[in-house]
Amino acid sequence: MSVADLRERTRAFVRDTVIPQEHRHGPDSHGVDPALRAELQAAARAAGLLAPHVAPEYGGLGLDMRGRADVFEEAGYSLLGPQALNCAAPDEGNMHLLELVATAEQKERYLRPLARGETRSCFALTEPPPGAGSDPSMLRTEARRVEGGWRIDGQKRFITGANGAAFAICMARAAEGATMFLVDGATPGFHVGRSLPTTDSAFVGGHAEVAFEDCRVGHDAVLGEVGEGFRYAQVRLAPARLTHCMRWLGLARRALDIALDYAAGREAFGQRLEDLGLVQGLVADCVIDLEASRQLIRHACGVLDAGGRGTHESSIAKVFVSEAVHRVVDRAVQVHGGLGVSHDVPLARFLDEVRPFRIYDGPSKAHRWSIARRAARRRAEERSS
Repeated sequence: MSVADLRERTRAFVRDTVIPQEHRHGPDSHGVDPALRAELQAAARAAGLLAPHVAPEYGGLGLDMRGRADVFEEAGYSLLGPQALNCAAPDEGNMHLLELVATAEQKERYLRPLARGETRSCFALTEPPPGAGSDPSMLRTEARRVEGGWRIDGQKRFITGANGAAFAICMARAAEGATMFLVDGATPGFHVGRSLPTTDSAFVGGHAEVAFEDCRVGHDAVLGEVGEGFRYAQVRLAPARLTHCMRWLGLARRALDIALDYAAGREAFGQRLEDLGLVQGLVADCVIDLEASRQLIRHACGVLDAGGRGTHESSIAKVFVSEAVHRVVDRAVQVHGGLGVSHDVPLARFLDEVRPFRIYDGPSKAHRWSIARRAARRRAEERSS
């Protein structure tokens, strides 16, 4: 099946199967109902659309990053679409990491059931102050060697999907450096606390506080090599930034479509809204933001597909797309006037969902700092050459 065919099938699936179920997910929950997720994934599995990003040997469709850009945007046209296709965060990023770093045994134990939608996972990096946040080097969770394996101790916060996760990928500081560990959800000493009340609610399992207290795991729980955790984090984070961009771009396109439909039918000042210059300006700016976002995503995907790290390109895309998506949804709200901030249309809900994107996977200011440092370093090298 070509990427173009898969994109069109995903578009039809989201339109005909997923969007009609959106009424079952309200804005006041701490995540999508697991039963609804399972139902939608069963439908996606029957349609041959499940896990488009995973290698076929583990039950997926094996798309490269550029292929994902097309399909994930279509999935993101509904908040429930990525959950239905099993390409939502954090599972999608964890699948990518496991596929590249895990041992054969770890892939069978963790990746295969995750790709099938039989389990969920979380990525435990972020900590309460003064621990790791946008600066991962502030990592405080400790891992110490003990007889038979490792002991992990530390506090985590804003861990997406932790409630109900079958396992966590935990980042902890060992004597050799930051290290990733696979921790089963039932492991003694692994505790999932309260779900934080946040503006968004489209992630299964919400965003929870997590504690590791005398949590013992075996030597085989190490993901990759000891001391290489930060390097593996980059393996995960650059693609994950882009797949977030892809999904939210789909939702922004949906917001513009809703605004266009409203503007075509609503009249004011003797004209349809779509014929008013001020509304046309809002629409034009939305189209520009969407097109520019799509091209930045595809450029960064091309770098990754060619074997590059994509750190710089994904940072640029993440900053621009996260802010552009918010602008598009905000303009769509503005076109609707008072109706836009009501829950009679989904735009206010979309606005709540996309706002956190400017924070997670690196806040915009942190990315701008990194982009500026790289630009200055590159120019200094040019001056000295």
